[in-house]
Amino acid sequence: MRRLLRMLLRRRVCTGPLVLLLALLLLCYQTLMVDRNQERSESQEVLMETRRLVSALEALQEQTQAWFSSQRRLHRRRQAMVLTGRLSDTEVGLQQRVLQQMDYEVHVSRFAETSRFWRTQHGGGGWSLLLCLSTSERSCLRRISFSHLQQHQMVNLLPELMEAFSDVAGGLCHVYPQLTGSDLLMKPHSCGSSNQNHPFPQDRRSPDRSPALVALVNVFVLVTSVTPLTSFMHDVSVVMTHENAPGQQVKIRAFLVQQLGASTSQQALLQIQRVIGSVLQAVSTNQEQEAGGRCLLCFQLLTFTLMFSGSITPVIVQVDTELSLRALSDDSFSRQITKDRILEDTLRFLLPLPTHLGPEAHLSLESLRQQYGGCRGTRCLSQEELLLLLRFQQQLKIPSAFQLSVSVSLQLYPSTSSSSSSSSPPLNLSSLLLRVSRHYELQRSSRELDKPTNQQSASLKPAGSCVDPHLRQIYTDPPLILTPPFSPTLKEYRAEVPFDTVTVRIRPEPVSSTCVIHLDNQRGPRTANFPVGLGNSRISILVTDAAEPHPVMTVYTVNVFREARPSLPMFGDHVTCSFLQDCGLQVQPALSCGLQPHVTSQSPAPPCGSGHVPGRWVVPCLSCSDNRTCDWREVTWQPDGCYHPLVERPLLEDCMRDRKVLFMGDSTNRGMMYFLMERVNSSLEDWGKAHDMLLYQNLNRGRTHVSYSYYPRFWLEQNQRPTFREALLQLLNRSRPLENSNQTVLVVGGVQWLNTVHLRTVQEVLDRESLSEILVVVKSLGMGFHLPVDGIRSLSLLEIRNLFLENGKIVSTARRLGYEVIDTFSITMGRYKEFLQGRCACHFHEVEKLQSSRPPGNMASAREKTRTTRTGPGPSSQSTVLDAEQEVRSTFHVRGAVNQVYSEILLSRLCPEPRGTGSR
Repeated sequence: MRRLLRMLLRRRVCTGPLVLLLALLLLCYQTLMVDRNQERSESQEVLMETRRLVSALEALQEQTQAWFSSQRRLHRRRQAMVLTGRLSDTEVGLQQRVLQQMDYEVHVSRFAETSRFWRTQHGGGGWSLLLCLSTSERSCLRRISFSHLQQHQMVNLLPELMEAFSDVAGGLCHVYPQLTGSDLLMKPHSCGSSNQNHPFPQDRRSPDRSPALVALVNVFVLVTSVTPLTSFMHDVSVVMTHENAPGQQVKIRAFLVQQLGASTSQQALLQIQRVIGSVLQAVSTNQEQEAGGRCLLCFQLLTFTLMFSGSITPVIVQVDTELSLRALSDDSFSRQITKDRILEDTLRFLLPLPTHLGPEAHLSLESLRQQYGGCRGTRCLSQEELLLLLRFQQQLKIPSAFQLSVSVSLQLYPSTSSSSSSSSPPLNLSSLLLRVSRHYELQRSSRELDKPTNQQSASLKPAGSCVDPHLRQIYTDPPLILTPPFSPTLKEYRAEVPFDTVTVRIRPEPVSSTCVIHLDNQRGPRTANFPVGLGNSRISILVTDAAEPHPVMTVYTVNVFREARPSLPMFGDHVTCSFLQDCGLQVQPALSCGLQPHVTSQSPAPPCGSGHVPGRWVVPCLSCSDNRTCDWREVTWQPDGCYHPLVERPLLEDCMRDRKVLFMGDSTNRGMMYFLMERVNSSLEDWGKAHDMLLYQNLNRGRTHVSYSYYPRFWLEQNQRPTFREALLQLLNRSRPLENSNQTVLVVGGVQWLNTVHLRTVQEVLDRESLSEILVVVKSLGMGFHLPVDGIRSLSLLEIRNLFLENGKIVSTARRLGYEVIDTFSITMGRYKEFLQGRCACHFHEVEKLQSSRPPGNMASAREKTRTTRTGPGPSSQSTVLDAEQEVRSTFHVRGAVNQVYSEILLSRLCPEPRGTGSR
């Protein structure tokens, strides 16, 4: 500018007015440069002062932490009281665990009035933390004098917020009449429980179709102080983007980027913070005028429901003074996980922070007073304010899911560009808080700029990113009581569930988001429904690395024991009840369900002429109207008008001599085979979950041969699976030589794959192979796949009823072809809940290894199983048991009452009693 002016003057090309104008411009330019340099100098000085402030706070934190640790070793553990309100103990288990990990002794009660610990404290200073959950808030407000709490005591309630957002009438917020300004975007009726069903917003975006949002969004704000106001927003939110769609848990920043793009999403986030901040600031301003003490370390979680109607600026339509997840009401499992996560983040965000200042704190306090202008009037920076400043600095420093609401801080604290010279007024607490927040905001911005590009980050990424391969929690629905109580370092757990619990939904959460969870195997899901069979079920949880090929880092195991149906022993008079089907799964809608009075025939019953005679389950009870009064250990299968003879051991050995039994089918068919082997051979020396072909030639002193072929081989590709005809021919050829008589037995069938076409194929193959005279036994369909289990098909009630009709066609076709039939569908239908371990809920048997040479531990069950196959006039008329020598010598044992029923029916069809000896 100066060079230009000299050049024009030398050349004398300027008139007088033009020269004056240029001189004026030069003067303005010089003034602006001076101001800019001065502002830059002052800004640099402010930054240096702020760094010194943060360094002083860091030093104070180290001193305080060292002093606090030494004091904790000398004193007993800190006391925490958790008032659960309407929540169950299992719902607050995670909070208890987190508090115990932080060295709190936890006392749990419903309400303050019923707490023994509270009564012994007389409301005094013996406790450090009070959590008022669910409906216990009013109890806390009645019992606690917040103005008389000691400095170290923390409560998760702020009376100012409880009052401001209370319901005056019809949902009108108590604070609303005190709000001023047209920019407060809040509906007047946004508080209380009377205004919780909000209509989905309409799209009212401007005609230019600029980026905008139509949604209902729940955001969760943690207020740690009302005056001065400090608040933090959790990074998780719940959003509803369609009127009839349930709420979804999302990261708020990621959701906004997905909906609006990177640049507009940042504006929308600032608008969310500005709208919430303006309402909280109105509450804070109103409270500044009130005198009296306050709770220094109290805090409160608020839920703001925001409505976006085609804009990036939301309107507050609901304020809840607690953590509210009503938008997830359709999924109680997700609601509990989200709730626990936010509450745990809150505790870990607040509790490690100092609650006292060390004995040297007065030196740091005096230094800060001198550095920032001494005292203002008669008011100086107090030790309480220094503690708040120290906690605030630590909250910004430690990584957390809670982030400072930046727009809130900009509104609360006046912009400070002046230095701490003697001419400047002393800085108050609000100004210091703002300086600290700006310091860490600049740090974050610098880190963002220094982040490597995608290609760089890919090359720098370590091979293994799961550095902490542990679980933070195992969530289950229904909630399981784990033994021992869950801890990330413990890998093995046990839990028990009652008989009626047939599925458990499980979702483990890792400590680190860089770890990947799989259930059962490395390709398993992260969340799954597991069927819980009677006895033990094992659930494996694999913590893997996100990097390929997902190496397993840690394995947790949950062993779930499901109790048998509760039984009431019969010592006196009782009635006999029977049932065909359970009312929980009414397969035949035209017939009765549940227990019905059973009339026992007085005339002798003959042996059954077939294995598919209709029947029902019979059980002794005190009353047929209450299944809890029955002795379920005595339940028996009663065919209509006949009985299935129990084949005694000598007859069985003689009957099976020189016979070959071929089994073809799935694991339910294999269960019958192993039961036959144990009964015939007096032992079960060999066992495995074979999915191919097996040959056994050591049964009955080598006089009985058994072979097995698994079908269908569903794990193979469709074009690689052998057809039913091919599999049957392979089994026949591997079992040769075969005699074309009933000395050769073919048992074919499975849970739900068999149909009438298969039966006609059996006839064609046997005719072609000159084996038309062998004994064919068809195991019909059975119950299974009736539970909602992840990863496998699940049948609806209509599909199960259609399966029952298909089963009837199979039975009639088999009889027409001259085959024996064991109707396993009718037998399993009434006891479908009594499946054992397996995802299909179709296994009614389990092979267990005997730990010693003594008889199996469930000997009573073995006796009951034997009785179920031979019933005369009454359910307990047969009491023959297996030979004790057989049980002592067994290496493995096949258990399962339902499987034993139809397996014994199979033996009775293979070895019928001689005529004239069966009537009883």
